[in-house]
Amino acid sequence: MVVAEHVPVLLERVLDLFAPALADRPAVVVDATVGLGGHADALLSAHPRLRLIALDRDPNALERSRERLARHGERVEFAHAVYDRLPEVLAERGLSHVDGVLFDLGVSSMQLDRAERGFAYARDAPLDMRMDPTTGPTAADVLNTYPPGELVRILRDYGEERFAQRIVKAVVAEREREPFTRSERLVKLLYDAVPAASRRTGGHPAKRTFQALRIEVNGELEVLRRAVPAALKALSVGGRIVVESYQSLEDRIVKQAFAELARSRTPPGLPVELPGHGPELKLLTRGAEKADETETEHNPRAASVRLRAAERIREGT
Repeated sequence: MVVAEHVPVLLERVLDLFAPALADRPAVVVDATVGLGGHADALLSAHPRLRLIALDRDPNALERSRERLARHGERVEFAHAVYDRLPEVLAERGLSHVDGVLFDLGVSSMQLDRAERGFAYARDAPLDMRMDPTTGPTAADVLNTYPPGELVRILRDYGEERFAQRIVKAVVAEREREPFTRSERLVKLLYDAVPAASRRTGGHPAKRTFQALRIEVNGELEVLRRAVPAALKALSVGGRIVVESYQSLEDRIVKQAFAELARSRTPPGLPVELPGHGPELKLLTRGAEKADETETEHNPRAASVRLRAAERIREGT
């Protein structure tokens, strides 16, 4: 059953950015985080000659997107894979280059809505947080087994949590009494550990810790650091990449990867561009674009989006 309430973020902008690379010709796009298939469905509908390769690490998301995209028939191919495996997925299909790559990062609405997945701090659930529930350690494993210093690093680096030391001290004391298994107990601990003044002004006290645990459980930043350069390398000349990030740590990785290939490598002071030293990418957005008020009112997930896009203008060296 297709989830009708699923609304793709910045859909019209994504379609506009891809159109010059896909219009009126056979083309291949990789949707590296297909989720419930909203962006993929719109791209396939807009470009009748498009072939789309849909990746997702979450088998439940793949099952749902298969249903949604079934009407496009053989124009869609699915792969149960984390997006840093993009080169392998392409090689398995005999492809060396594609015309577009889309990343819609972070946790999906489906994952948040299913309480048993443990992503949302608003409802009591098992502390899981795995995007692929078939493999790897859970958030409970992280909380119960990581050394205190490592937990502090995770909360600071991935959650930008100012009170990491206080929180970890409380976590360690609690886990010695009884291991963590469910989110409600962790949320109560976080509420008590974060000072009242911060609770009044800094949003829900569990938000940053839950983000940090999710990033650690799924290796999100390490995967992204591998995936974006791989995707850029796979782009044909004229091909485009669009990335939607939902927090500053992701966006910084994307920004740096784009900037590296968008600059000239000709030494400063030379009057002409040296052959093979010019930029490989043209940036298509001025900084990171955000959703307007109208969209965020209708789709709260869009409130934190940061969109960046680029076009390959020269073969890589």
